[in-house]
Amino acid sequence: EAKRFAEAITMAYHRTHGVDTRIVRIFNTYGPRMRPNDGRVVCTFVNQAIRGENLTVFGEGLQTRSFCYVDDLVEGILGLLESGETMPVNLGNPGEIPIIDFAREILALTGSTSRIEFHPLPEDDPRQRKPDITRARRILDWEPKISREEGLRKTIEFFRAEA
Repeated sequence: EAKRFAEAITMAYHRTHGVDTRIVRIFNTYGPRMRPNDGRVVCTFVNQAIRGENLTVFGEGLQTRSFCYVDDLVEGILGLLESGETMPVNLGNPGEIPIIDFAREILALTGSTSRIEFHPLPEDDPRQRKPDITRARRILDWEPKISREEGLRKTIEFFRAEA
């Protein structure tokens, strides 16, 4: 609700006072310099794999997520700032992956011998997170360019250096 409120107040301020505003909806961004214990799945899986701990997957891991590398996000934000568009624009990577497959991908990229450990699925865990970036493509001529593998390799390298 806080995000919706922020968007509503931004639009109200724009309409009432004519202030130049932008609203970006950011979806699952990752990359180097993330806080290692921020609770997001990228950090959690990468750090568990590096430490040789089991990767924690909730439910059967069939819920999907999509991940956008930070450099792509920054490009999208800069494009939005320069665009003059005042309506909300989604920025993220629409390429979905089931969490179970993402865990396997992290294990492969880290070379970890960790296993996957299943835990009960929390009731409020979304089944799908996939941004619709149609407006970003149309208005900004933007879409993510960095592959998940390339972005993860850079992120893993950062976390290894920090460990």
